[in-house]
Amino acid sequence: MSTVTPESVVQRQLDAYNAKDVAALLATYADDAELFEHPDKLLARGAAALRERFTARFSEPNLHAALQRRIVMGNFVFDHELVTRTFPEGAGTLEVVMIYEVRAGRIVRSWSLPGAKTLSGL
Repeated sequence: MSTVTPESVVQRQLDAYNAKDVAALLATYADDAELFEHPDKLLARGAAALRERFTARFSEPNLHAALQRRIVMGNFVFDHELVTRTFPEGAGTLEVVMIYEVRAGRIVRSWSLPGAKTLSGL
């Protein structure tokens, strides 16, 4: 049986995100988990709010997060991602750094640091 590590929890979360599997994604989060836009803008708290947020996001047909680099430091995992999305102004990509705090095998808090948004030239 494999050991559950902060890195393995975050990888399961990323895999579920890319599969648009809400149930598998929510299984990686604590029931009272909090999502923030860095540093302290609360985006969602608790399983119901997470389900609502991710269900809406998963409606985007081209949604995909490509991991660029990962750093693990204790209970924290830092992912640099390039996320393909459908924005109100059109399809494109968003560079983002995600910080995940993992306790007892579940994500308890995460922070997003959005970077450059690039729209696809059509």
